[in-house]
Amino acid sequence: MSFAPLPSVPAASVPADALVLDVREDDEWAAGRVEGALHVPMSDFVARFAEVGEQLAEHGRAYVMCRVGGRSAQVTQYLVQQGYDAVNVDGGMVAWEGAGRPVVSDHGPGFVA
Repeated sequence: MSFAPLPSVPAASVPADALVLDVREDDEWAAGRVEGALHVPMSDFVARFAEVGEQLAEHGRAYVMCRVGGRSAQVTQYLVQQGYDAVNVDGGMVAWEGAGRPVVSDHGPGFVA
């Protein structure tokens, strides 16, 4: 049995108006995040799947992100298996910040925890 490669994109190529689905935990999210991202921690993902599905229906594609790409790869795989258009953001928030993309927090500029 073979599996299709997981769809992924570099952080620098995520469109500015994209639906970014951040699956990190609350403390990571509070430290710094992509402005406008949907925060659904991986630990809550199954319970909040309907909410994610509604957002995907509206936006079409989700760019799934965590800190470095491991958790988001698992969530991306799950979404693709459910028939959704989802891509993993290679390198996660670390790559996002490294590409010079903005990171925000509740108190102004954020950082990747």
